[in-house]
Amino acid sequence: MEIGITTFVENTPDPATGQLRSPHERMVNLLEEIELSDQLGLDVFAIGEHHRPDFIVSSPAVVLAAAAVRTKTIRLSSAVTVLSSDDPVRVFQDFAHVDLLSQGRAEIMAGRGSFIESFPLFGNDLKDYNSLFSEKLDLLIRLNQSEKVTWRGKHRPPLDNLGVYPRPYQPELPIWVAIGGTPESVVRAGSKGLPMALAIIGGMPERFVPYTDLYKETYAKHGHDPARRQLGINSHGYIADDSQRAADEFYGPYAHVMSNIGRERGWSPMNREHYDMMRSPRGSLVVGSPQQVIDKILFNYELFGNTRFLLHISVGTLPHAQVMRAVELLGTVVAPAVKRAVANAK
Repeated sequence: MEIGITTFVENTPDPATGQLRSPHERMVNLLEEIELSDQLGLDVFAIGEHHRPDFIVSSPAVVLAAAAVRTKTIRLSSAVTVLSSDDPVRVFQDFAHVDLLSQGRAEIMAGRGSFIESFPLFGNDLKDYNSLFSEKLDLLIRLNQSEKVTWRGKHRPPLDNLGVYPRPYQPELPIWVAIGGTPESVVRAGSKGLPMALAIIGGMPERFVPYTDLYKETYAKHGHDPARRQLGINSHGYIADDSQRAADEFYGPYAHVMSNIGRERGWSPMNREHYDMMRSPRGSLVVGSPQQVIDKILFNYELFGNTRFLLHISVGTLPHAQVMRAVELLGTVVAPAVKRAVANAK
């Protein structure tokens, strides 16, 4: 199993001090987190795209390009690229550059996005939410497979035997489809034979088993080789040296962000009782001591048979030293133990 990290590069007030870091400082910290992840042998570092003040990366490829020249082995991915409101030609070109700079370590995790700020920003209509993604994903796949493309669609000007450059270092860029629990998206990933990343950020993980089962069934039904199937699980989480410290350190930043998002979407604010329920052995949060996190990741593996697990550590602003310690524990304790257990289970 591959083990790695996702981040939205949050820049929210520290709930303990009320202080807000400068965007420059947050970027410096981010690159240190990526470098440490690489040095510790973690497999993937993935960065999300947003267009709002609390998450500061609007162009993951730009930041991943900077990381590419400062790392050696870690795979560099978006999480996600909001393909519905972007141009697939430009997305392909941007990640081809990351791939060239990293000597073949770039990936695209394409999704429709859980926030909608990018749609009006780039002149897209939300009523086209589904068709935009479907059409643009098809074009991105075509661009990845062929140097010259002829294509017609509804949401973008046509291409008439045009070449798209540069080409990536890899023969093709890995393109994952990221989903949050929509059956239509699951079927799309399975039917096209693409890797699927499932975000589990609430509820009990067991309730997502029908989605991963549907993915595996659809993948096989369309004639794709099960040996090539890849399934990732992305979860919010945090690791500290002991359980109580992890729970206490993560709660403030996590509750701040989730309560703010909740106000936007009509959810109830996050409280400690709900939080503690979510970090219970069968909850969605992967928060605790190294052994608790190992147990939770392996619990997910028993449910889903996933080939990748990505931990989203920085939901809200944590002190940089605490994030670095969490990355260290993930790389030195958690990942080796999980990989041994998965290898022994086969």
